[in-house]
Order: sequence, then C-alpha cells, then structure tokens
Amino acid sequence: MKEIPNVLWLEEIKKEDIPSVGGKGASLGEMAAIGLPVPRAFVVTAQAFRRFLVEAGIEDKIFSRLGNLDVDDTAALESVSREVREIVLNAAMPDRIRQEIVEAYARMGGENTIVAVRSSATAEDLPDASFAGQQETFLNIVGDDALLDAVQRCWASLYGARAIYYRAKQGFDDRSVNIAVVVQELIPSEKSGVMFTSHPVTGEPLTIIEASWGLGEAVVSGSVSPDNYVFDLRTERVVDRLIAEKAIMIVPEGRHGTKTIQTPPEKRLAPVLSDDEVARLAMLGKIAEDHYGVPQDIEWAIVGEEIYILQSRPITTIKQPEARRAGETGKKRGALGTVILQGQGASPGVASGRVVIVHDVKDTSAVKEGDILVTTMTNPDMVPAMRRVSAIITDEGGMTCHAAIVSRELGTPAVVGTKKATKVLKDGQIVTVDGEKGLVYEGAVEAPAPAASKAAPAAVAAAPIITATLVKVNVSLPEAAARAAATGADGVGLLRIEHLILGLGKTPSWYIEHGAEEEFVTELYTGIKTVLDAFPGKPVWVRTLDAPTDEFRNMEGGEEEPIEHNPMLGWRGIRRDLETPDQFRLQVEAFKRLWAAGYDNLGVMFPMVNHPDEFTRARAMMRDWGVDVDNVTLGIMIEIPSSVVLIEDFIRAGIRFASFGTNDLIQYTLAIDRNNENVAWMYQPEHPAVLRLIDYAISACRRHGVECSICGQAGSDPRMVTWLVEHGISSVSANIDAVSRIREAVARKEKQILLDAARRDA
Repeated sequence: MKEIPNVLWLEEIKKEDIPSVGGKGASLGEMAAIGLPVPRAFVVTAQAFRRFLVEAGIEDKIFSRLGNLDVDDTAALESVSREVREIVLNAAMPDRIRQEIVEAYARMGGENTIVAVRSSATAEDLPDASFAGQQETFLNIVGDDALLDAVQRCWASLYGARAIYYRAKQGFDDRSVNIAVVVQELIPSEKSGVMFTSHPVTGEPLTIIEASWGLGEAVVSGSVSPDNYVFDLRTERVVDRLIAEKAIMIVPEGRHGTKTIQTPPEKRLAPVLSDDEVARLAMLGKIAEDHYGVPQDIEWAIVGEEIYILQSRPITTIKQPEARRAGETGKKRGALGTVILQGQGASPGVASGRVVIVHDVKDTSAVKEGDILVTTMTNPDMVPAMRRVSAIITDEGGMTCHAAIVSRELGTPAVVGTKKATKVLKDGQIVTVDGEKGLVYEGAVEAPAPAASKAAPAAVAAAPIITATLVKVNVSLPEAAARAAATGADGVGLLRIEHLILGLGKTPSWYIEHGAEEEFVTELYTGIKTVLDAFPGKPVWVRTLDAPTDEFRNMEGGEEEPIEHNPMLGWRGIRRDLETPDQFRLQVEAFKRLWAAGYDNLGVMFPMVNHPDEFTRARAMMRDWGVDVDNVTLGIMIEIPSSVVLIEDFIRAGIRFASFGTNDLIQYTLAIDRNNENVAWMYQPEHPAVLRLIDYAISACRRHGVECSICGQAGSDPRMVTWLVEHGISSVSANIDAVSRIREAVARKEKQILLDAARRDA
C-alpha cells in the first residue's frame, strides 16, 4: 500500500482522502478540482501528525494520560489537557516533516507569503465524524518559523479540554483520531462573508449571503452585524437586502495574527456587495451545490474584482431525512419519494394520511383522526377539525396565515400557499406532508426515528441561558399552554383569544342575543386561566378580540356580518369593540374575574389601534365597568404606521407597554396582502421602511420607560431579533418552536454588545 506523504497539494486531493486531510482539506481539494476559485493551499496530512507523535517519542505519554481520565471531572480534564498540549508543543518536530512543510511553503511563495493555518481533524475509521470548531485556526501567518509554530499549535489543539470531552462522550478512541493542517494563502479580503446556497431552514432555492468589510472572521464569529442579501435562483435576481451598520472589521495585524478596528465612517452603512457581486457569488454557490448534491455553507472573500471560495460544508440545518415507503424494509430512497405538490413550509414535521378536501366548514364533519386536511384556507371555525388531523395543506396563505399560526401551535405539519392543492389532490388519496420543506409526496412515507440525543458537555447543560431581554412565547390555544411553558419562556407576549372564541362556533353577538353571556364569559375565563396557570408569576399579555368579519360569517350569529372587500382593512380589533360595547364588556368581565382571583400578571393588549383616542376610550369603558385601570397593565399592539407616528401620544395617554404586530405592520406599510401567495415574495420584514418605523417606536418607548416588545412572525426570526436587541427592544415573543433558538440569538447579541462596549472603554 502506498505511503501517504506528509504534504499533499489541493490538486492531489480527492474526496476519498478525508482520513488523511480531514473534511476541510477534502472539501478544498474537491472545489479546486471542479474549477472553483480556491486560493492556493497544501495540507500537512494526518499521517504526518501520527509520524510526529511516534518519532518524537510522545505517543505513549499522551495516551497514558488520556486513558484513565474521568472527563466529567472538570478540574482533572483541564489539568490533563494542559499537560498533554504542553507535551505536543515542547516536542521537536522531525526534520523530514519540518523540511517538507518549509519546501511546500517556498513553492507557494516563501517568506513573504501570508497564509492561514487551519486545523482539519478526522478519524481514521470514521470518515463522517465531525470535529468542527474544536481545534485552532491561525490567520496572518508569515515566515517559516511562524508557520511551523502554527502547525504545531494546531496539532496541540487536538487535545483541548472540549475536544477531549467530545471524543469521550461520542465513544471515539483518542488513538484513532488524527489531525491534518490546511495551509492556505490568506486572501487580503476587502469584503468577505458566508453564503448559504439554499435557504438554511426551508431548503428553498434562495441563496442567502452575509457580507462585511475585511476578513471573514468578523462574520463567522458573529462579532459584526453583516449585510444580508437574498438571491432567488429561479428568477436570478436579488429579491431582498438588509444593509446593516457594520461597526467593526477584522484586518491582518503586521506579520502575525489579526486585529479588530473601527470601520471607517464612509463604510459603516455602505452596501458591501453590488447586485452583480451577489449574482456571481450565487452562481458559484450553485456550482458547489450541484457538485456535492446538497446545499452548502460557503465562506468567501473578494479582492478587487476577484472572488475566492475559502471553505464549503453541507448545511446541517435543513432536515431532509432519508425514508422508505411504508411496507418496505431496508431500501433507502434518499428523499421522501415523488413530489406532487409544493408550497411554503409553515409548520415543521412529516406526516402521512388520507386526504380530506374541505370546501366549507360543513365538510369538516368528514375529517377523522389522522387525516390530511386540504382546503383553500383554514379559518377559526375549522380549529376543532385541525386538532384531529395529522397535517394541513392549503391553496393560499403564507407564514403568518391562520393555518400556519394554528399548525405551529398544535405541532401539526403544514404546507401553505400551494395554489392548487384542492384541485390536484383527491379525496381519499394517501399523501405525505413535509411541513419543513413545503413538499407533498405521493403515498405514505415512513420517516426514520430521530437519532438518540447525545450527552451534552456538563458545562454547557449546567444552567439555562439567562438574557436581559425577556424572551416570551406566543400562544393561541389553551391546550398549547403546557408545551409553551416547557420552553422556559419568560412569559406570554401574545395570547390570541380570537382562536379561543371562534372555536366556540358562535359569535359573541349570538351569546348576547340568546341570554348566554355567562357561558361566554366562563369559556373565556377558563381558557385564559389555563395559560396563566402555566406561567405563574410571569407576564401574560392577552390581546382583545381581533377577528375579521369573514371569520365570524360562517359561525352561528354571523348571518348579519357585513361583507367587506378586504376584511384585513375592515371592522376588526379595537375599532369593532368600541362600536359593539356589549362584546367588549364580556371580554372585560372575564379579565375582571381573573384580576380578582389574584392573576395580577395578566396584561390586556388592544389590537389595531390607530389613534390614542381609541386607547383612551377603551380605558374609560373599562373604568365604567369596575376595572381599577390605574393598577392593571394595559397596552397596545403597534400594527398600523399611524400608531408608530403617534407613539409619544400613546405613551402620554397611559400605555404600560407596546408590542409590534409585525404581520400587520409590514402589510400596511408595504401595501402587501400577507395571505396572498401572488405577492408573498414581496412581504419583507426587513424592508428599510419597516425597520425605520420599528426603530422610531423602540426609541420612544425606551426614553419613557415603557416596555416595548414584538409578537409578530418576525419575532421568531433570529436575524430580525438580533437587530431588535441591537436597537434596544425590551422583550421579544416567539412561536413555541422558535423560543430556544431566539433565546440563543438574544444571548449572543447581548454578549457582543457588552464586548463591543468593553473594547471601546479599554
């Protein structure tokens, strides 16, 4: 068998060489082979590292110390890690290996060539093992001595405490794990960043590019808020861009290492990329994705007109499980089968079942447990049926439609906006719904059982993430309260009572006309109390009824509902409550009883307010009905641009809090119907006008000590939440399935803000 050399050039490396060059080295070799613009590089192989251990006589010293180590003993782990790393760093590198590294460096350009030295760990018998992020990278390395030192430090980093702990918990034998080192020409990036060749959650053909000035480390490490560009591969054009304020940039420092500097004023708010550069990057990303067969997470850099691809790895956040058809055994398909319909993934999960097409609420009687509900668009009187089904498919709608909101709350897979589900699918047909990807497959497909969770390092799992910005949760249905509370959320930022009321099947006016007011109040009281009981001592903000007339029309008592051309712009929210005081009074009666029962964590939030007079009138009506309005928590939804413009007046009127309903704020600012799939692509939460409105309202609330929050769909987007925290929002409220990742995003941003402040003061 041919002996693996100590050094391999990219041109010599194939994907089968992972055991010798690690995933990073193999990826670079693959990209170079298909003609992508990869900077020159060579790899000091894993075999060179193993020869170093043997020839330096330190192999047994290292493994004897690791052999009996209790990795759960933190003190012992740290001590052994330091000792072993010192052994590696103090050992003499064999002359042959040293000479070959220096010769390769000379071929690259020699003493004045600046390189990046990156670890690329691997396991001899586990080519798919991943050790990403556990070993060191050294940037801006110049000269023979500095290069050799960096290589040896990469070797030593294989025995960092975190890396040792990970291998032990994963059952890897330390003797089988090696480390390769990539030595790559360092591109003096004028601009750089990362690129997801497909949407990192949904898998849609949208290339997402993050960009900043200087070296890419600023974006990868999260130390700068980068520009964000979205390129639609179907239309081959930029469909969205968010230009961030890039406060800092990372640049090479002298002949060794890097430093962080303040971005020049003229660049802080300037776009990093032109549309042409975005398109060129996206096309290179498409080449990589097509070659590997899966979407890629790519690091890139630009100098002048030249684009360089620095690294590529599969995107791991897109869930595309291999599966087999029901009844088949052992035969892997690699995908879920034949796609017969595509829409927008609105609620994650995979489910199979019998199609039941529902054209009218009367058809819901045919829906049985485990069926697939297919309809033009769900409405609240379908909620009882939605509770029974295993998945939901709609013709219309987007991420903020009724079907999407309720499905996420119930944990039911859903695909919305397919345009033709009710025409393409047939009653009784068996299909499989992938609510993450937005795909509907022919027949029943068995999804694999989820992998058993691996033990997490004790240091990571020891304590929950604590953030100064409160991270709350949105709730629509009382039965979801326990699931919502299990997220550890800091309260409920939005409890939608319309889903509770509309699920009764009768309008509030029906209860009033039939002398059944007490029944209505009791239902409302019980539903809200269920959520309050799940969040003892934590704020629960209940939004008063906000149901458009078309949602009432199909219910008992809805016969006299007005027919509106656009109900979203019509008789709903506080404007309806103020004109139908008996309906408002029943809601207030339920709130009064809850406050009287000691639920002082209940806050009431008025929707669709566009003038402070509406808040003042609602408050006065509550006072007339016996509410001590000076000692309860009353606030507003900010959903209409006028409520932003008049926020100072609302504060003077006495609001205790304000919460952005971005679903409506975006559509009213941009004149985009959020439930219309024909213009869904134009619905942009990060449109500059929307961001400017939000920033204005946050600033006003901060000046006056009024809590400012968000409860729209944008509050479940980590990127948007990062921006909100940066701009001073007091709290955020996310969908149940998003609370964990939103808390992580908030914590990361808060730490960055503190770090930036410390650096400025240093």
